Amino acid sequence: MSKHPITVVGFDADDTLWQNEQYYRLTEEHFRSLLADFAEGEHVSERLLEAEKRNLSHYGFGIKGFTLSMIETALEITEGRVPTKVVADILSIGRELLNHPVECLPHARDALEALVGKHFLVLITKGDLFDQERKLAQSGLGDYFDAVEIVSDKSATTYRRIFGKNGEGPERAMMIGNSLKSDVVPAIAAGAWGVFVPHELTWVLEHVDKPADAPRFREIGHLGELPDLIEQLR
Repeated sequence: MSKHPITVVGFDADDTLWQNEQYYRLTEEHFRSLLADFAEGEHVSERLLEAEKRNLSHYGFGIKGFTLSMIETALEITEGRVPTKVVADILSIGRELLNHPVECLPHARDALEALVGKHFLVLITKGDLFDQERKLAQSGLGDYFDAVEIVSDKSATTYRRIFGKNGEGPERAMMIGNSLKSDVVPAIAAGAWGVFVPHELTWVLEHVDKPADAPRFREIGHLGELPDLIEQLR
């Protein structure tokens, strides 16, 4: 393993290994319908996004924070007059989101099978601890990973710590994910390789410009291209 310049490969989870954002979008559509008597759908979405931005520092990433932001938005839009039935429905769709099925993305399993045993594989994901553990277990991908890191946020410091603990530092590590903001840019800032795997649905708060001029930036169309990319770096 140590002969290859890449000894540690980190993977994001949501919308990199399995579908996630599509379930949030469906839940948001349901939420908009619950408030249809009080505001236009687009306005509801705008206010919800504002609430999510405000609440990230309080609740972090994940479904529970999203549910609380929906309740807060409903209170704001109705000026505190939201019917208790609507609040109950919001809590219900939040619970449904916590139990959505896990659908692995194409090529995810094949890519992991091609890399396991050749590199130290670590899952690096942010969000609610119980929800992320549930999705990893139901995905059937857990046995491929040598380590799992569920973090509150992803920064250059986060990657330096994880790649230092699980390998020989970020210089010999690679991070793969669908979020430029969380998976790619901070990993490159830490000194690692950052591989962008676009997903058709990515949360708006995860959008930043591609670090196209960074020597360690790469982009692939899907995870099936990852093993060859890593081999080319030998």
